[in-house]
Amino acid sequence: MGTTKHDYLICYDIRDPKRWRKAYKVLKGYGETLQYSIFRVRLTVRQREQLRLRLDQILTDDDSLLIIGLCNRCIERVTACNRPEVWTTEPELHAIF
Repeated sequence: MGTTKHDYLICYDIRDPKRWRKAYKVLKGYGETLQYSIFRVRLTVRQREQLRLRLDQILTDDDSLLIIGLCNRCIERVTACNRPEVWTTEPELHAIF
């Protein structure tokens, strides 16, 4: 049985460029860059916690991290004005009757 994946928006503010680069490299392996410090990822709950723990090892008390869960309705209401190709949605591969 597969595990359900959810969409998340990950935003961070890291004061030190060295730590910022490390966090950026970690996040590049999980999702797509929307802006320099904003990523969109699709993860299971376990993957989300693994990512959070990896980032906790990099970040300090001076830094901040937001992991925002996105429901399907939230994703439908996203308006990408300048670069609409950045926020595409994947079609559902199955249907429930």
